[in-house]
Amino acid sequence: MLDYLVRNACLPGENTLVDIAVGHGKIIEIATSLTGDAPVFDADGQLISCGFVESHLHLDKACILDRAKNKTGTLQGAISAVANAKSGFTEDDIYARGARVIKKAITEGTNAVRTHVEIDPGIGLAGFNAIKRLKADYVWAMDIEICVFPQEGLFNYPGTEELLRAALDNGADLLGGCPYMDTDPEGQILRLFEMARDYDVDLDFHLDFDLDASWRHLDEVAKQAIAFGWQGRVMIGHVTKLSVLPKVQLDDTIALMRDAGIGLTVLPATDLFLTGRDHDHSVPHGVAPAHKLAAQGVCCTIATNNVLNPFTPYGDCSLSRMANLYANVSQLSTEAELETCFAMVADAPAKLLGRSSKIAVGEAASFIVLPAKSRAQVISEISRPIWGMKDGRVTFTHPAATIFHP
Repeated sequence: MLDYLVRNACLPGENTLVDIAVGHGKIIEIATSLTGDAPVFDADGQLISCGFVESHLHLDKACILDRAKNKTGTLQGAISAVANAKSGFTEDDIYARGARVIKKAITEGTNAVRTHVEIDPGIGLAGFNAIKRLKADYVWAMDIEICVFPQEGLFNYPGTEELLRAALDNGADLLGGCPYMDTDPEGQILRLFEMARDYDVDLDFHLDFDLDASWRHLDEVAKQAIAFGWQGRVMIGHVTKLSVLPKVQLDDTIALMRDAGIGLTVLPATDLFLTGRDHDHSVPHGVAPAHKLAAQGVCCTIATNNVLNPFTPYGDCSLSRMANLYANVSQLSTEAELETCFAMVADAPAKLLGRSSKIAVGEAASFIVLPAKSRAQVISEISRPIWGMKDGRVTFTHPAATIFHP
């Protein structure tokens, strides 16, 4: 049975426009000149793509600039500002702010998210419970994966491990870490791998978030990933240290990450805003060269991280804009380079979250229409999606702008 028909769609890399028939939440046919008695959307020759996938977001501490300011502009300033504000968070407050961000993301073409949620005795499970409600309430438009983690440390904050385990017992999807905030960083890494093994979940670390290349926790994470057999199940985010490594050291690090099956998420907006604050000239950008790692087979994604908070005091949840920002910082411009940037907000994070990024018969009818002819053009022009659906249900539309000529 036909539920919806998308006409005149441009598939990536194809010259001939096609129609896409949707039924029971799936793509049931792709061909030219399809007919059927169903609602129609005319793509008018524009690009059809899988939806964007947000691989690293903090819904629980979004939209708090009205109550938390980062007076120093540093990472520690952001952590302190949020820690102080967090004491006033309630479950309903977190839900409302998270919903605001989710709605933005939906209209920017995102239909899947991995969100990190802070767990500690101060906030308890309020954030986790709020995000669980959001996950259920917005499943019609977005799949939400919940990563619980100890933002303020594990061994230095007694009671945190018990709360993390309670969240994992009650539906958390994976476990995160933040070793640089712990009095025993390597102990935290080991304990989190042990917990991941106990619950058979993946790991996603905030890691090496500074520009001092003389030390790092990446090596311990790689060591434990191999020891626990967790290759392919570990992501690390930020890792701004990678941005200052000479080529030989970077190549060695890429080989280490590839052998340990560790992927990388870069957060351009946050990393640019927070790093290099101690420089008064020749300010380093602090954005890890993910495209170089991706070229060597490392799973790499680009993500938003924070929206309107002390870590990142701006944001519209547009992943095409975030990929464009990364391309600017990394000085990428060729068709192939911009295609890689698109893949890091679509294909790679989709695979990370266990989703398909294919537009093919039998796949879920979850895709967006973009005003472009190629994926590279989407990044170069920061194309905003004009229409989208998830599992056969239309989730948003952006009518084209109207210009009134005199």
